[in-house]
Amino acid sequence: MFVHTGEFSEVTHSIPQDWASLAHYLARRGLVLGPGQPRQFAGGFGNLNYLIEIDGQPAVLRRPPGGPLPYGANDMAREYRILSSLWREYPLAPRAIFFCDEASVLGAPFQIIEYRPGMVIRDTLPPGLAGRPETGMLLSRQLVESLAALHAVDPVRVGLETLGRPAGFLARTVDGWAARGAAVADLINPLALSEVLDWLRRRVPADAPPSLIHSDFKLDNMILAPESLAPVAVIDWDMGTRGDPLWDLAVMLSYWAEPEDPACFHRMRQMPTAQPGFWRRHEVLAAYLRLSSRAVGDFTFYRVLSLFRSAIVFLQLYDRFRRSPGQNMRCADFDTLGREILDHTFELIHGRVE
Repeated sequence: MFVHTGEFSEVTHSIPQDWASLAHYLARRGLVLGPGQPRQFAGGFGNLNYLIEIDGQPAVLRRPPGGPLPYGANDMAREYRILSSLWREYPLAPRAIFFCDEASVLGAPFQIIEYRPGMVIRDTLPPGLAGRPETGMLLSRQLVESLAALHAVDPVRVGLETLGRPAGFLARTVDGWAARGAAVADLINPLALSEVLDWLRRRVPADAPPSLIHSDFKLDNMILAPESLAPVAVIDWDMGTRGDPLWDLAVMLSYWAEPEDPACFHRMRQMPTAQPGFWRRHEVLAAYLRLSSRAVGDFTFYRVLSLFRSAIVFLQLYDRFRRSPGQNMRCADFDTLGREILDHTFELIHGRVE
């Protein structure tokens, strides 16, 4: 499901699991864990993913990271519910195979998901693709089309009509990220935090017709065919729900750095969108609205909320790092990054930046 051959963690950096416990558990349910050593996929800061073999076929075992988890994130049960059925109407969703909620097996709930080989592009384009404007244009179009196609799926047709609580979705989203911000308040400029939240709460739009949304739709959550770059799969559905589809778009655009953006946008290192050929954010918005036949009066609320979310995410990752400094050195400067994104958001609500 996840990454092309070669993007595995070094053995010394892999987080071991109790594979004997897993084999015993699966055997009692008629499934055979293959004899080969599972390999952990590299990349990402959250859930742990391993290439395993089930009944002679490759599959992916997916589980949350260790330690305390933010509310609503890393939800294996939610992701399993979505991937058990979404593939029927949205071919880019890999099919879930098995779910276990017994923490005694591996220390946390886990699931086993269909493996779809391909390549993942993160913050830089691979050699041979960099500097080619046609690559940026292609990837931009595919991201927008794939997101619009997800939002066009009828939840009833995939048995997900009761997923989430779409009524009051945006107000709850503001409150949820405010609570997460409060949990890392010692890292935050209190004036920026309070004014951004006050600004958001005064401007929450009315409920829009809900869609199935991914909640973290971006380029490195899409697997691509190496030769054609055609989408093969969209992954990481643990925050999927029903809600305002423009929120899904805004989250993707919060990662969409442009060449003239401040340094903190580029230091997020999420997508290579500042390279030649990639659409600008306003072009992405226009294309999405055209494809989805939706309208939006003012996208600024969504933009501010998505940037606030990004700031808090990086601060949460830093908070996890400072509690266990040896776990992921990539998070060591995320406190500075998160504060700079929040400062930019503060400037945005006052009309001093775009």
